Amino acid sequence: MSTHVRAVTTDGGWDEAVPVLRQLWTDADDEFVRGWRDEDDYRLFGLYESPSGGSDAEEALVAVAGVSIQRVLHHERHLWVHDFVVDEPRRGEGFGSALLDWLDDWARERDCETLALACLDGNDAARAFYEREGLSVWGQVMEREL
Repeated sequence: MSTHVRAVTTDGGWDEAVPVLRQLWTDADDEFVRGWRDEDDYRLFGLYESPSGGSDAEEALVAVAGVSIQRVLHHERHLWVHDFVVDEPRRGEGFGSALLDWLDDWARERDCETLALACLDGNDAARAFYEREGLSVWGQVMEREL
């Protein structure tokens, strides 16, 4: 099996990605998630697995990352990861590491100094994964509903 990452830009690609994204955003409906496609600077990437020598028709979406380039943290150019989800039955197979590595390279090519994300308080499995991948806790995200 081989993997590759590509931008998710088509209706069909979003049809595949929405159920994976909703594994993270369980309270969001499909229409709300699809609306992210229209947000300024939001880009969605998918990690696909395909049999060696297989065609695109045989590939399977196994992970997604929704990102944008920002200057919020430290006022430095960074890649903000809004959404990062490995399809639940495929977790623990190395796809998350592969997608993070790809995002690192993509961000460096665009002169980003860091990759950053927020991890929901209490999501200990995700936090442990991110720490194993070399991300460190820099602070906490605070918010207030408006």
